[in-house]
Amino acid sequence: MPADAVPASTQANTNKGVIVAGKLRKDAGLMGLLFAGVGGMIGSGWLLGPLNAARDAGPLSIGSWAIAALVIMLLALVYAELAPMFPRSGGVVHISHVSHGVQLGHFWTWILFLAYVTIPPVEAMAVVNYANNYIPGLVHTSGLLTGFGFLTSVVLLAIMVGFNFLAIRLVLAINTVATWFKLLTPIGTIFIFLFLAHHSANLSATSLNVATSGVVHHVNSTGMFTAISSAGVFFALFGFRQAIDLAGETDNPGRNLPIAVLGTIIIGAAVFILLQYAFVTAIPHDILAKNGWGGLTFTGISGPFAGLAVILGASWWATILYADAIVSPGVCGFIWSTSGSRIIMAGGESETMPRAVAWVNDNGTPWMALIVVYIIGVLFFLPLPSWQKMVSYASAATVLSYGIGPIVLLKMRQALPESELRSFRLPAPYIMAPLAFIAANFVVFWAGFATDNFMFLLLLGVFIVFAIYFTVFKKGETGGINWQSLGWLFPYFGGMYLLSYLGPKSMGGIGLLGVYVDMAIIVVFSIAIMWLALKVSVSPESALAYYENEVLADQPAG
Repeated sequence: MPADAVPASTQANTNKGVIVAGKLRKDAGLMGLLFAGVGGMIGSGWLLGPLNAARDAGPLSIGSWAIAALVIMLLALVYAELAPMFPRSGGVVHISHVSHGVQLGHFWTWILFLAYVTIPPVEAMAVVNYANNYIPGLVHTSGLLTGFGFLTSVVLLAIMVGFNFLAIRLVLAINTVATWFKLLTPIGTIFIFLFLAHHSANLSATSLNVATSGVVHHVNSTGMFTAISSAGVFFALFGFRQAIDLAGETDNPGRNLPIAVLGTIIIGAAVFILLQYAFVTAIPHDILAKNGWGGLTFTGISGPFAGLAVILGASWWATILYADAIVSPGVCGFIWSTSGSRIIMAGGESETMPRAVAWVNDNGTPWMALIVVYIIGVLFFLPLPSWQKMVSYASAATVLSYGIGPIVLLKMRQALPESELRSFRLPAPYIMAPLAFIAANFVVFWAGFATDNFMFLLLLGVFIVFAIYFTVFKKGETGGINWQSLGWLFPYFGGMYLLSYLGPKSMGGIGLLGVYVDMAIIVVFSIAIMWLALKVSVSPESALAYYENEVLADQPAG
């Protein structure tokens, strides 16, 4: 253990039986949290997502961003109520323990872990993608990393994680400065593209059926939905989680968290929808006529906004975009490493993970958790060696990990109907919470069967290890697996897997169900699963006992 892991001036604190050297500092103010969210949102998604979305859905890709923003807002409203009630860093880990007990909380922590650790490597790959325009040989024409690209991504990831060894005040200060540049660059891109080229015909119905060499290339609403998960649309928008993950490091969570969460969504959604509009209407007709939306390509396609800027005669702006292609994903990966380390640290606090990952150095940094973020991030480069492949997985895994929020919200309304910590109350919770859960399951479905197959088989492997651990090594303490609290996951995950498999061929399924029929079934299925999850949840008294004894007690000192 490094010498600075146990500060000379600070005795080790005991938090739920976990020895934690040092303590987290409450240095994150409202602006720091807001810019952490915006900084986590404006990364590689806006640099690469609009091209992939346009290829999938043509002008309907503008609708992809609007639908994704609505989904994110539903989830954000749920967590705007929950976040101030769980004022701990890595709060989503503690949220997952409340409704169904410790064992489900342990398993859900691993779901969160498998979602969070993929984001920093995604951002590292985005830098490499843009850099391939001036350092050839980093990325194959298929979009997969070359050997040189892999090594470069590994080094970039080390830099992103390494900066997090600074104190949280410096981490957020660096992010705030960089976020101003990150925010102004896409806004400038919107104005420049709209000024230089605005082909309104690209938005017309006829542009959905572009004929090239006598062949009609058709895009439809299915592409609009699949783009949300697979093109990076949803991925770009879920930066709202940053404020939640830093909840234990702000001195006024009741005021700061809802404002930061909702403010992040509003800013990000406005920027991204306008960016997609500017991108779609700026594409010259002769380029679109060559291969249609699905085959959209031009020189510099590894960096679509920069390449299009050159075509439009704005080479000077392309230079700025290439610079931003380092800053935006770099800082985004940097701040996601911050959040990921807090999730892992919370896993150590709850003893889901080894206690050592909760160690905090004298800068208030969970240094061991950061090492885990780096090692696992490098490993994810191997099965998912392209930006789009990893983005599709990250989108599905992340929304799945947050799907428990609506369930916990309703459980907390039963257990603690009135609370001073509930600074924001979700209106019409018994309508809004199910809508958020349905929307989350839509995103999992839209990811396509290839992604869902990988994700659910990975989770099955995790559960097998989890079950062996509790059955063999923890049976004396816990009595083995608590099937009542965990059993609802089998019809939930199994049902989503089956519906994805039966879905349209364009989404990787066998084509037995059309996209709208499948979505209609998911609506009914989601309501049934939510009812089942609440039916087998712990009693309101047990939920309240855990909340008071584990969440509110023994908060790290400020």
